[in-house]
Amino acid sequence: MSHMKRQMAPKNWPIPRKGTSFIVKPSQKGIPILIILRDILKIAQNRKEVKNALHKKNILLNGKEVRDEKGGVSLFDIITIVPSKQNYQLCLSHRGKFDLKTVSDKEIYHKITKVINKTILKGKKTQLNFNDGNNLISNIGCKVNDSILINLKDRKAEKCLELKEKANVLVFAGKHSGEKGSINKIEGKIAELKVDNKIVKVLIKHLMVIE
Repeated sequence: MSHMKRQMAPKNWPIPRKGTSFIVKPSQKGIPILIILRDILKIAQNRKEVKNALHKKNILLNGKEVRDEKGGVSLFDIITIVPSKQNYQLCLSHRGKFDLKTVSDKEIYHKITKVINKTILKGKKTQLNFNDGNNLISNIGCKVNDSILINLKDRKAEKCLELKEKANVLVFAGKHSGEKGSINKIEGKIAELKVDNKIVKVLIKHLMVIE
């Protein structure tokens, strides 16, 4: 099914809860490019205009052409509007809602993503599986729950961001979604964070290490 009830849309989608009964459902993880172009950036008025922009190869996601208006955009993905030469990165607001920030041409070739699983393939190659649904074969020394800085230009892991004490993190799910802080200590599946002037406890699975 390509649509879902508007009331069932994830809470981090910055869309009105009242309106048409149904809304487009992403074909993969994330928020559909249709929602971003029409409802957030408002550079298209309807689905037809979005599909036309994709047909003209005017929209890039992480440097690649977008072909499906239902395609999902995940946290820290880079959207490029070719005609206007504008770049946007999908972020989280302090309220935990998806938001877009303008980034320069120098910033569009890197993305941080979280390692959620590792798979050993034939030839002892290691496949890293990420929270955005993508994966990458790499021998970089990263563990599950660490983050990786990926070079989008050559599709390689550039740097491991280790989940450890004093690491800077973003809470991307749960009641503290959108908050940033540093890790005081880790106890089992829970991390104690210092966020501004307060201490909060968050499940490690809801954290992403950032620079």
